[in-house]
Amino acid sequence: MDFNTNTKPQKVLSRGISIGFAVAAVVLGLVALNRANHHPRTDDAEIFANFIGIAPQVEGPLIHLNVRDNQFVKKGELLYEIDERPYQYALETAVSEQAALEGQIGDEQRKIAALMSAVSVSQANTHSAEADIKSSAQGVNRARAEWTYANNNLHRLEPLLAKQFVTVDQVDRARSSELALAQALLQAESGLQLSQAKLNSALSQHEQARHAVTTLEPLINQRGAKAAAVKNARYNLDNCRVYAPFDARVTNLTISEGAYAHVGQQVFTLIDARTWWAVGNFREGQLRRIVPGMQADVYVMSRPDVHFSGVVDSIGFGVTPDPDVIGRLETGLPDVQRSLNWVHLASRYPVRVRVQNPTQDLFRIGESAVVTIRGN
Repeated sequence: MDFNTNTKPQKVLSRGISIGFAVAAVVLGLVALNRANHHPRTDDAEIFANFIGIAPQVEGPLIHLNVRDNQFVKKGELLYEIDERPYQYALETAVSEQAALEGQIGDEQRKIAALMSAVSVSQANTHSAEADIKSSAQGVNRARAEWTYANNNLHRLEPLLAKQFVTVDQVDRARSSELALAQALLQAESGLQLSQAKLNSALSQHEQARHAVTTLEPLINQRGAKAAAVKNARYNLDNCRVYAPFDARVTNLTISEGAYAHVGQQVFTLIDARTWWAVGNFREGQLRRIVPGMQADVYVMSRPDVHFSGVVDSIGFGVTPDPDVIGRLETGLPDVQRSLNWVHLASRYPVRVRVQNPTQDLFRIGESAVVTIRGN
């Protein structure tokens, strides 16, 4: 009788404990489900940062290499230096050619200025020469008419001398007059030729000035090319020294001093240490509860006990389609496999979370991470 009395309360107690455990399990399951729905979490995440390849823009021997692999560098620090002597010589040559061109332009401008001054004088000489030509031409015509008359008169008197219709003195005077007028005609024609020569000289000065202007214009047109050559030479010289464009971590350094650097051939990689992200792949059903700007918790696997704060930057809008679902996308018609999948796995989309308090000694590209979205 006593045995049955003690057994019954024990059964009731054990049943109550079992029910309690079951209720607690259900509550914990609901809490976990609610937490998973409202605070999505994934351990399918990696640390990521931007990175660039450092490649020379000029070629030549590498005379100084101021970094080592995996070194942290500050913005503006010298990374490496290429032998600058050929580029210094090229700059000096370009500057010298530019100076020579400016000297030629200056000489031509002074020459033109002198010619233009002479042109103003020659213009007055031209008008004077034209007037002299006109006057000389009139004098020649008048002298020719007088000589013609004297010549005809002489030829008319000479036959009359034989018949003694005129005296010897009259014939001598006619002959002297004809000779004097012939000399005057020669002088008038010489004056006309001199006036024409003066006019031709004045016109020649005009032509020289015009020709000088045409020779100056091609020289001035070369200024742009010479200035561009100087800028290009100075640009190449400046590129002999390469500096860090931002705070970064040097990696994949596979070159040493003395090597010959080629244009565009990468020598090492710089990881941008200013901004780090944790890129987590979340199931498509969780994306409706993730919005850019939400707070997040980030943990890296190298130090899972250290908490980092993050902010959702963006949510991915595309991943490679599963060929088992839609087939292979090729030219022509789609290739869809005739298969039936009883289990359909949810697609995962990358969510980029910007880490707000990264430490340079812990964060590495490709490092495993855990991301939990905390919401607004």
